[in-house]
Amino acid sequence: MDDTTQEAPSADLSLPARIEAILYLKGRSMTLGELAEISGVSRDAVEMGLITLMADYAHRDTALEIRQEGQRYSLQLRDGLGELVQNLLPVDLSTAALRTLATIALKKRILQSDLVELRGSGAYDHIKELLAQNFIERKRQSEGRSYWLTLSEKFHRTFAIKTDELKPKRAEPAPLDPEPQAA
Repeated sequence: MDDTTQEAPSADLSLPARIEAILYLKGRSMTLGELAEISGVSRDAVEMGLITLMADYAHRDTALEIRQEGQRYSLQLRDGLGELVQNLLPVDLSTAALRTLATIALKKRILQSDLVELRGSGAYDHIKELLAQNFIERKRQSEGRSYWLTLSEKFHRTFAIKTDELKPKRAEPAPLDPEPQAA
């Protein structure tokens, strides 16, 4: 087994930071086994990483916490903040759809298949919700079966982010489109 390919993307992140990222991106509660499989470490190591992460959150003044429900763990807003967040949100999107939108915004451009791999199969519903509210745009991949997902102008207007800060959409030529238009 080649450990370099498995650890290369997150080699500079601590295990607690990787666990935090996994819980954030998945947006749902997960078992030790699921976390161990995704992070590529043992269940015991994940358990120690979670304990470290939970202790870190307990000692910080933060809106988030690691919540344990039975044998499952999740990254959640602390009790009492849900209503505040709903009042602040300028749109009617579920928390899970917002996390999916945040993932798209961070990546700037992502294949739908990669997004589903990161966020789980629930991302299909989030994508439908985001498309219906015009927060994202979807374009079929020139080669392959998936779609490219990008942020729409409505996203930038709603969240007061300048288009050129996240993606130079019209300034760049479309990548990987080697076939000329048929006459």
